[in-house]
Amino acid sequence: MNPNAPEQNELRDRLDLIESMIAEGRRTTESWGWVFVLWGVAYYVAIAWAAWGHSALAWPVTMILAGVLTGILISITERRRPETTVGRAMAAIWIGMGISTFLVMIALGMTARLDAHNSVAIVAAMLGAANAASSIILRWKVQFACAVAWWAAGGIAAFASETVTGISFLVAIFLCQIVFGIYGMLAESRKRSSRLPSQGASHA
Repeated sequence: MNPNAPEQNELRDRLDLIESMIAEGRRTTESWGWVFVLWGVAYYVAIAWAAWGHSALAWPVTMILAGVLTGILISITERRRPETTVGRAMAAIWIGMGISTFLVMIALGMTARLDAHNSVAIVAAMLGAANAASSIILRWKVQFACAVAWWAAGGIAAFASETVTGISFLVAIFLCQIVFGIYGMLAESRKRSSRLPSQGASHA
């Protein structure tokens, strides 16, 4: 009999628990795919409003409304879902990022120190950090690719013209919010379907 068997079994159980928590965290993030899409649309609305309406209220009003709508929808959709440690960690990352970005952008806007280059660089850096932290915890290469895309948009904002900066920001929103969000929703839908009993089994 192996004297180290109990320790090995305990270690294996702990590793299995960690893997199951990571898998559950990824499923939770996939189920939040609609949040990425919602905020991607909100970014586009704010950009269009600011460009065509020339209103300083475009970004704060749009972001506040998107935040309120997100909170309401999450409270409805997640009410019956059990809370997990990884899920709380993901929520903490994104809530912290959102509050930090909002406060910094509002402060810079009020002091007239905000321009297209700075705004894109700040938002892209914040979103890159949040996606990177989430992807590292969940071991999710697709989301880390989104982080790289956001960082690239932030770097472009520091060196490129305003037109190129705007285009890179729009592309990053499309890829990292709209496409990634739809990808998450489709992945979550496929997993949900695979967990449902087949019709044939129900008549067995």
